[in-house]
Amino acid sequence: MSMFKGFSNAFRIPELRKKILITLGIVAVCRLVSQIPTPGVDWQALHRAIEHIRETSGGGGLFDWFDVFTGGALGQCAIGFLSIWPYISAQIVIQLLSSVIPSLEKLKKEGESGRQQLAQITRYLTIVLCVVQSWSIATALMHPTMLGINEQIVVNPGFGFQLMTVIGMTSAALFVMWLADQITTFGIGNGGSLIIMINITSRLPQAITSAWQRYFGANGLDAIKSPVELALLLLFGFGVVMGTVMLTQGVRKVTIHATRRSMAGGNSYGMQQTYMPLRVNYTGVMPIIFAQPLLQIPAMLLMKIPSDSTGVLGALRSFGMQLGDMGSATHLIIYAAVIMFFAFFWVATQFNAVDIAENLKKDGSYVPGIRPGRATAEYLDAVMTRITLIGGTGLLIVALLPQVLNGMMQVPWAIASFFGGTSLLIIVGVALDTLRIMESHLLVRKYDGFLRHGSLRGRGGM
Repeated sequence: MSMFKGFSNAFRIPELRKKILITLGIVAVCRLVSQIPTPGVDWQALHRAIEHIRETSGGGGLFDWFDVFTGGALGQCAIGFLSIWPYISAQIVIQLLSSVIPSLEKLKKEGESGRQQLAQITRYLTIVLCVVQSWSIATALMHPTMLGINEQIVVNPGFGFQLMTVIGMTSAALFVMWLADQITTFGIGNGGSLIIMINITSRLPQAITSAWQRYFGANGLDAIKSPVELALLLLFGFGVVMGTVMLTQGVRKVTIHATRRSMAGGNSYGMQQTYMPLRVNYTGVMPIIFAQPLLQIPAMLLMKIPSDSTGVLGALRSFGMQLGDMGSATHLIIYAAVIMFFAFFWVATQFNAVDIAENLKKDGSYVPGIRPGRATAEYLDAVMTRITLIGGTGLLIVALLPQVLNGMMQVPWAIASFFGGTSLLIIVGVALDTLRIMESHLLVRKYDGFLRHGSLRGRGGM
């Protein structure tokens, strides 16, 4: 009841109500963009091609992955197919490069002016990614044999179609990027994350329809599986969501002794104990986002090798088929290894223990029992390594659940994708962040929050 009361109170605050309505309106516009078809495409041929690819590659392949994160724009080849992803990709690239390129790292430390310059660089990189990706999509549509399809998808192929597709998809992606910034500025939460979450949840009706047909059938007589399995899946899903919330909100508190200073003169007059929260899932969904295409793209390329090949080529084709089969041991083992690698890689590039130790030393703060400076950096690095092992293991379990359900239990991907993986992590993380922001507005104005005891804690990033 406290949760429903919190939502009711949210609409009693004019400022918060305005932010919610602005967010809902912009999200509706984003969904509209993802439904506008690209001119010049034969839709029936496109649907047949997509179904052919799904049948040959199995559920959960790269096409299903794109379809989920674009909110169904893939099935219609909409001009909003790229959605917010070029902008997100550009942000990730700049974030990684700022850790290894001194000039970008310097901008990162220059405060607001530096962040604005990085944001501008990110937008320019977004345009480049949009042009490259939309040109690749147009080329693939004009040459469907690249995808193993033997029918014409584009009505009038040629440079004109490529140019029109590039202009349409690039303009739509930049428009969605601008809408995401408007949500962040005038609405509730992070605009990019919210748009991705809405794209994912837009596939929920399809999952419900698929589940109904699987467990109850069209007329209640031709069900494929028993409703008992559905009940067990729902209980299992509830447990998975609880575990995902714990993984998202879990922190390791490192005790810090900080010098307290007087308001006048800044003289030290005592110590206070605080803590530094190190998130268990520091990497967020990044390892899964990196791992999925890294496996699926090589698998698709290797499966293009002729089926009658022998020797090395035959072995490579066989390996590609196993790599693309989400239920195979080869796929699961390599997928798990890649996720763990990127979990540690992301922490190694984004968590700078040396800078944190130096800042603590400058502020006169220290970790009890640890000498300031290099010893503190080594201690924080060791703690973060252990946390990453725990968080990476939890992330690995969540990531593999849809693969196991789809590959070993033949649960349709439309249903299995909501029982873990990137979809569930993004939904839970964004929902917690959004509710936390709304709750802060409620508490400031003396309203009850969404929880009867305690308060919500966000994930702190994508």
